[in-house]
Amino acid sequence: MKKTFRILVLSLLFVGCQQKIKPTEIAKINGYWEIEKVVFDAGEDKEYRMNENFDYFQIGSNNKGFRKKVMPQLNGTFLVNDTFENVVVRFANDKVFLDYSTPYMKWTEELIALSDVELVLVNAEKKEYHYKKTGAINLLDDGKETK
Repeated sequence: MKKTFRILVLSLLFVGCQQKIKPTEIAKINGYWEIEKVVFDAGEDKEYRMNENFDYFQIGSNNKGFRKKVMPQLNGTFLVNDTFENVVVRFANDKVFLDYSTPYMKWTEELIALSDVELVLVNAEKKEYHYKKTGAINLLDDGKETK
């Protein structure tokens, strides 16, 4: 009985501490995000130390926008192609969802954490994607300002 009570208290504590994302905070998602790790349903983590691609989000005030994969270059620029995913932010049952669509498929991820420096998404397979905010990288030190 004591174990059951402890588990119940810990579960309530965990649920009570979950971040509630407000509609006014959605603009924080705009910009470049680098994946740090993926937490799988079974609890194991996969760390990403170096990434060839970043995710670039642009969401407007109407909660619609896109996500693109971009490749940072040594001179502070990004290689981009024409491929992108449409994104619609949806609020339902005190949760926030990102609904993606391409001409070929549709899927949804739940937005569980968002700040100026952190983004956490969970997909249908219960994989948690942890991102950190990033920007341009200029390793050439050519004196040019990166955008």
